[in-house]
Amino acid sequence: MNPKGNMTKEVIIIGAGPGGLGAAIQLAAAGVRVKVIERLPLIGGRTSTIEADGYKFDLGPTFFLYPRVLNEIFKSAGTTLEREVQMVRLDPQYRIQFGAGGKMDCTPNVAAMEQQIAALAPADAPNFSQFLAENRTKLARMEPCLETPFNGWGSLLNQRLLKMLPLLRPHQSVDAYLRRFFQDERVRLAFCFQSKYLGMSPFRCPSLFSILSFLEYEHGVWHPIGGCGAVTKAMARVAERLGVEILLNEPVEEMLFAGRRAVGVRTATGTHRADAVVVNADFARAMERLVPDRLRRKWTNQRLARKKYSCSTFMMYLGVEGEFKLPHHTVHIAENYTQNLDEIENQHVLSEDPSFYVQNACVTDPTLAPAGQSALYVLAPVTHQHPNVDWSRERQRFRQLLLRQIAKAGYGDLAPRIRYERVITPADWDSRYEIYRGATFNLAHTLDQMLHLRPHNRFEDLDGVYLVGGGTHPGSGLPVIFESARISSKLVLEDFGIKPPGDSLGTSEVRAARATTPYETVNR
Repeated sequence: MNPKGNMTKEVIIIGAGPGGLGAAIQLAAAGVRVKVIERLPLIGGRTSTIEADGYKFDLGPTFFLYPRVLNEIFKSAGTTLEREVQMVRLDPQYRIQFGAGGKMDCTPNVAAMEQQIAALAPADAPNFSQFLAENRTKLARMEPCLETPFNGWGSLLNQRLLKMLPLLRPHQSVDAYLRRFFQDERVRLAFCFQSKYLGMSPFRCPSLFSILSFLEYEHGVWHPIGGCGAVTKAMARVAERLGVEILLNEPVEEMLFAGRRAVGVRTATGTHRADAVVVNADFARAMERLVPDRLRRKWTNQRLARKKYSCSTFMMYLGVEGEFKLPHHTVHIAENYTQNLDEIENQHVLSEDPSFYVQNACVTDPTLAPAGQSALYVLAPVTHQHPNVDWSRERQRFRQLLLRQIAKAGYGDLAPRIRYERVITPADWDSRYEIYRGATFNLAHTLDQMLHLRPHNRFEDLDGVYLVGGGTHPGSGLPVIFESARISSKLVLEDFGIKPPGDSLGTSEVRAARATTPYETVNR
């Protein structure tokens, strides 16, 4: 399918991650000629698929939340998410087990969830509905701000946002906010561990992000059949149907400028000219590698080095003999979670009792492993790259520790059953995947690095350069990365004088008409 309209404007997108592909769809649907240039030999970036020996693993994100945003991107291309990707809604969404004792099988069924809470803290259970109601209001009021570019203090001080400040409580942490509803620390952790989606501690993450757990209960935790990598593959198919050209295995070596205006990029195969460049690569690494320091007024290498960065992750992808009648997602929170977080964020050392997460997706999706086997995804949050940790020495020791840890989730002694294994450390995220300091969730989402204080979607240091992905506004996590694609593509089209396609960027009328996508719900 080729859109009708003016194809004279050309845009290059650096990186075929979810933000880059989302922007490509929006721009191509408006009649812009788009070329996506990807360093790796496959699409998806951190949302790509590892395939080996009959097993499939998501490289990065495994929780798919808030399908509405991506569905609107697909609608701009004349299709829907439901048409392109088979998805199931999980119930229970995940199991949380506490090193301090107890567990919760979290469900979107309000009455059943109140029972789960009551098993740990009877006095807290009645407050679950109040938590949902308040965050429903918070999201409704905040959503227009998350769909809007923030270009400076003027954006921050608009009347809409000022009216929201009492509700947002900007100087309160998520944990402090949750104390209004839940007195038991374990219950609070069940509603704030989601701050790790941003690579942050719930004791530092701004209270705005209580909407993350609300999104799960209100709009579901989803599993795309084939994994989250199936979503970016579908995005690439839709983009190519619109005429987008996707070049793989072609690292961009530098961005080209006429003065301060980007005019294209150079790769090993040649020069690619364009009217605008959209950067979907890791922000700090892209600036450091692709743009001369002298051209950047605000985001210089020196300033990048001083910014706060998220944690990283130690990853294990295990193809294992046998099947496990265990939840699709299990989150294990260390007995001394405060100490675990302090070791990650402040001491920059490895914990002896780390929290961890296991995805046992084959219980929902048997396409991910050969018959009678399982594809297990194991993640432990760890410090980003720091001199205190030498991964060439710690890699094997921490692997052994994590294998012992995941036995606590009911997986027993996995070592003799492993048939395929891949490990990724922060050093690998840094060197192989070109992520600055291996900080897999980009710039931290602290108050001094949010909204207009993040790098702007229409990048303020350079002309003709736009940003998408977790390093810009609104931030990390798939739903907001898709939102960054909508914001930035709208800015590109505005600067080109081109009308955005259809309802892709959302008006109040469109939002009023939205309905939950009727996917299947499964009990696991």
